[in-house]
Amino acid sequence: MSEKGPENEPAETTEPTEPTEPTGQAEGAATTSDADRVPEASRWHVAMREITTGNALVAVLSVLLAMFFGSLMILFTDEDVRYGLSYFFARPSDTFFYAWEAISGAYVSLWRGAVYNDLGSTFTQQIKPITETLKFAAPLTLAGLGIGLTFRAGLFNIGGRGQMLLGGAAAAFVAVRLDLPMIVHLPLAILVGALAAALWGGIAGLLKALTGAHEVIVTIMLNYVGYYLVFYALTRKSLLQAPGSGNPKSSPMPESAVLPDLLGQQFNLHAGFLLALLATVLVWWILNRSSLGYRFRAVGENPSAAKAAGINVGVAYLSAFLISGALVGLAGVNQVLGSVTDGATSGLDAGIGFDAITVALLGRSRPFGILAAGILFGAFKSGGFFMQASEGIPVDIVLVIQSLIVLFLAAPPLVKAIFRLPTKEA
Repeated sequence: MSEKGPENEPAETTEPTEPTEPTGQAEGAATTSDADRVPEASRWHVAMREITTGNALVAVLSVLLAMFFGSLMILFTDEDVRYGLSYFFARPSDTFFYAWEAISGAYVSLWRGAVYNDLGSTFTQQIKPITETLKFAAPLTLAGLGIGLTFRAGLFNIGGRGQMLLGGAAAAFVAVRLDLPMIVHLPLAILVGALAAALWGGIAGLLKALTGAHEVIVTIMLNYVGYYLVFYALTRKSLLQAPGSGNPKSSPMPESAVLPDLLGQQFNLHAGFLLALLATVLVWWILNRSSLGYRFRAVGENPSAAKAAGINVGVAYLSAFLISGALVGLAGVNQVLGSVTDGATSGLDAGIGFDAITVALLGRSRPFGILAAGILFGAFKSGGFFMQASEGIPVDIVLVIQSLIVLFLAAPPLVKAIFRLPTKEA
């Protein structure tokens, strides 16, 4: 069977056209631009679609720009560079030498901490960085897939934190409260975690479908509600709190409910990464090979035209949030049953719920793009700690780079102007 194209989009779609203006309208009205006739809601919808699903070149250039400005911050925080600047006009070569040493040292250490450490004395030590990167990438990819799916449906799900918390807490409850063989225990914990997060995300979808409530506001509020619900459960011994403990923390996960290691105990990489790979393929199939995915894309492109074509927009919104919540919830399950198995806490999301928004944006809401973005951000996390330890560069520089990536992704015209890329109008 032949492919339809890189994104497998339909070659042609038949959408109802807007009614034409009456022929007897005054001539002056004909000079009114199309932009002036577009409602504000439609303009917002078009702008959001441009940001979340724009071309890949803008994403790559956004990363390069962010790393460029990150390099400037490395220079400003380096003591040798500041010292060289104090006598720059006497010996400018010293300043350039120190600058090169600071920037190259930072990014070489980032590589060694994220991909391959050539200074390691054993093969295990040399390849361990890439396994750490993949470990960090797994929850980022899972949550990013959930966020990206709602982007494709024209929605903005920023409730990743709450959905991760509910998913992780539900999985932890099944793990610590039930005594079952691993072949049943682990799949059940994963399934319950995904289902709990799906229902939590479905609240936003249901309110959007029935009342038109803005999903951004609803998901923000649900983050707080989810946090305090999980915190309450962690302070009640009848729910999640570990017996004999006064801390808001569950008991450690039993072996029968822990994601198995992929490469042995000497590495931290576990089966959560395989879960992320399977989820990537599943989301790709949903979006590009299923009728449900076609409805998501149609609603995301133009909800009014989709409704006129017979698509139930409300059901599409609800379905998108249910699937999105399940995917983000799997990121919480990954944390509790894989990365941090010594007990669930109210901080199990580790900021991943918000980082996933950046991952989805950088991946342009495409499943395999999100996977690549998740691995990149996993490399930032893994390499950032090594960079701080070996070069003394604050790990916050990595956070600044990630924030700048978001800034540039949210302003495609700015990136195009900096690199003099042609615009659609041109």
